[in-house]
Amino acid sequence: MGVGIAVGLSGFAFGVTAAGAGISLAQTCALSLFVFTGASQLALVSALAAGGAPLTAAAGAFFLGFRNAFYGLRLSRLLGLRGGARLAAAHWVIDETSAVALAQRGQHAVRLGFTVTGATLFVLWNLTTLLGALGAEALGDTNAWGLDVAGPAAFLALLAPMVRSGVERATAGLAVVLGLGLLPVLPAGVPVLVAALAAPLVLLVHSRALPGKRAEGDAKSAERAGKRTAKEESR
Repeated sequence: MGVGIAVGLSGFAFGVTAAGAGISLAQTCALSLFVFTGASQLALVSALAAGGAPLTAAAGAFFLGFRNAFYGLRLSRLLGLRGGARLAAAHWVIDETSAVALAQRGQHAVRLGFTVTGATLFVLWNLTTLLGALGAEALGDTNAWGLDVAGPAAFLALLAPMVRSGVERATAGLAVVLGLGLLPVLPAGVPVLVAALAAPLVLLVHSRALPGKRAEGDAKSAERAGKRTAKEESR
């Protein structure tokens, strides 16, 4: 519930940012209600606010949201839901619910963590989106408040502890370099699309290096085995 409350409150930032980008109240609330994935929502409105083409902005949001499909593949087996419950749960498969669910042990705990986090976050996110959109006028220049970074900051705080292996760190680092490096030279919304290429690029390099590492490991194993055999024979 703590994660749901903490992240749910950042829906206020989305509401303010969307209003500042010229998106209507109805459209802003509809995005939170039906899209319900903060990173994609903020990417969409930020790209539009920066003058990006609607199609490019939507494409960037889509690719950011596509990661939830991979969460769903993992959670599908752990939650063990069927029929309508499974379809309803799919709408709540996002970073926060996945992180909490995957940290649990046992199906009951996984379901409880997923459901409580999802329900808390869904209600608060939509409520604070409405409040943010309604209160945007009272805040004046919304860009001066820097509220648009609240969502990405919360996303990074959840993601950082999950980046453990060398491949994961390399992917994250390359994505940051591509996204920030191309930000000044490409239209709004395009850098995030290019940054998505970090994962396949790193995996390609890693897969090519893997046979060599395996061969080296096999050679060392064979060498150790030979030494053990020589010691046994000398006895």
